[in-house]
Amino acid sequence: AWTEGLDWCNAGWILDGTVHYPIINSREPCGGRLLLPGVRTYGARDKQKDRFDAFCFTSALQGQVYFIRGHLNFKEAAQACHSHGAALAKVGQLYSAWKFSQLDRCDGGWLADGSVRYPITTPRERCGGLPDPGVRSFGFPSKEMRTYGTYCFV
Repeated sequence: AWTEGLDWCNAGWILDGTVHYPIINSREPCGGRLLLPGVRTYGARDKQKDRFDAFCFTSALQGQVYFIRGHLNFKEAAQACHSHGAALAKVGQLYSAWKFSQLDRCDGGWLADGSVRYPITTPRERCGGLPDPGVRSFGFPSKEMRTYGTYCFV
């Protein structure tokens, strides 16, 4: 993916249990400006204790990701998706919708892993302020917080 232009400043698991992140444009928050472009590594990590995103591969999205607006905690978000005949979207499904369907939404929403993220295809100042498109993350907030919508998959 790095050879095709993936520039991602968030570390993620790969199949062998190691953690990496691909960088095309060297910059301070991603290992520093002096390092050459490449795949940075954290090496092997503890699969039970450490939390990172995962790098997954898919060539197409088999289904649809959509957003439900609201101020929902995690349980309410899952119920909202279920009431529409859907399930909370997985991280990989949101990434696929962003990559293959150009999903662009400046609203954080719950995902099945308990994280809150949002996909941006057209970067803009009032939506994270970062210059590159991508799926932004708010991390893993308390599941009882009532401040997010939800991304569903059907």
